[in-house]
Amino acid sequence: MHVPPREIDGIILTHSHLDHSGATPIFYIKNKKPLYGTKLMFDFTNLLIKDFIHLSSYYLPFEYIELRSMMRNATNIPYGEKQRIGDIEFKLLNSGHIPGSAQVLLEAEGKRIVYTSDYNLTDTRLLNGADIDYGEIDGLIIESTYADEDHTDRAILEKRFIENIYEVVESGGTVLVPAFSVGRAQEIACILAAYHFEYSIVIDGMAREASRILMNNLDYLRDGKLFMDAMHTTSWVEDWRDRRMAAKKPGVIISPAGMLKGGPSSFYIQKIGKKSGNAVFLVGYQIPGTPGRELLDKGVCVIDGKVRKIKARVEFFDFSSHSGAKELKETVKRLKGEPTVFVVHGADGNCQRFAKWIKDETGLEAKAPKTGEEYII
Repeated sequence: MHVPPREIDGIILTHSHLDHSGATPIFYIKNKKPLYGTKLMFDFTNLLIKDFIHLSSYYLPFEYIELRSMMRNATNIPYGEKQRIGDIEFKLLNSGHIPGSAQVLLEAEGKRIVYTSDYNLTDTRLLNGADIDYGEIDGLIIESTYADEDHTDRAILEKRFIENIYEVVESGGTVLVPAFSVGRAQEIACILAAYHFEYSIVIDGMAREASRILMNNLDYLRDGKLFMDAMHTTSWVEDWRDRRMAAKKPGVIISPAGMLKGGPSSFYIQKIGKKSGNAVFLVGYQIPGTPGRELLDKGVCVIDGKVRKIKARVEFFDFSSHSGAKELKETVKRLKGEPTVFVVHGADGNCQRFAKWIKDETGLEAKAPKTGEEYII
C-alpha cells in the first residue's frame, strides 16, 4: 500500500483478474472514492472477489461489506467514452484480454499516456484483439508477461487441440480441460462449437455463472452467435450426480480451477487421471507450485489423498490471453509520437530485457520501474 487511500481521487479498474482487482476493496474500508470500468468487468469482478473472500476471508483485510461499498461507488462506462476525474480526462479501449477488459488512455496538461494493462493483440474465437490506435502519445505503460516468448499461431493451435480431443474421445475417453472461469472456459467452448464438435461437452463450477453473465453481455464478444451456439451445445453440471456421470462419459469437461487448485477440476482429476484412455489438456499458464504445474512437469497429482502418477495423457495448449513477444514489439513499433515507455508486469527479468530491446531497436526512452518510483513526463 505505497499509495495511501486518502490521497486517491478515483480508481480506474482495467479487468477482473485478482492480480489487478483483488485489493480494490481496501480503498473502501473508510473511503467512498469513484471507481470506473466497463459494466461487464464489474460483473466479473464482483463474482471473483466474492469467491476470493469466501475462500480467504480470514487472511484478507476486507470483507463483503467493503466489496458492496466498492460496487456502490462503481460507474459503468463503455469503450471510447471520455470521462473526467478533476483535471484528468480518460477513456477506456478494448484490451482483448478477457471479456470487458480495458486499456486506459489518460490526458492531462497537454500530455497523453496509455496504460495497456494485460492485453492481447490477437483475435480469438471469443474476443477481438486489442485496440492500439492511440494516436500520438507521450507515455506508454506496457505489460511484458511474454516479452521473451511467442505464442503458437492461433489457427494451428486450435486445429491441434481439436484433433487431439477427437483422438481421445473417439477412443472412448474423457478429456478434462481445467480452465479459468472467466474467459478461458468460454473460449474453449467457442472453439469446440466452431469446429462442430458433436460429442458431450460439460461446463462446471464458477464457469457456469461467468457464462450466464456473458450471455447478458454479448456486445463485448467478437461473435455473440457463436458464443450462444456454444452455450446451447453444452450441458451445465447441476449436482454431484451430474458430476459423477460426466467423469464416466466420453466427451469434454470444461471446469475451473485452471491450475487444478480447488474447484470441481480437483474432483475430476482424481477420476479421469486414473485411466490411460483419458486425457487432461491444460489450456492456461500454470504457476510454479500449483497442482497443474506439478502435473505438467512431473506427471503427478493427488489422487485419493496420495501423490500418484497420472495414467491419463497430459498435454499443454498455449491459449494465452496475453500478447506474445511479436505482438508486444509490434505495439511499440506502431507507436506515434516520441513516448517514454514504462515496462511492467513481467517476471524473471522480462521488464528489463524488453526495456533494453525498446531502447536498442526503436530509440525510444524505456524504463523498467520499481514499485513506488515516480516519473514526470
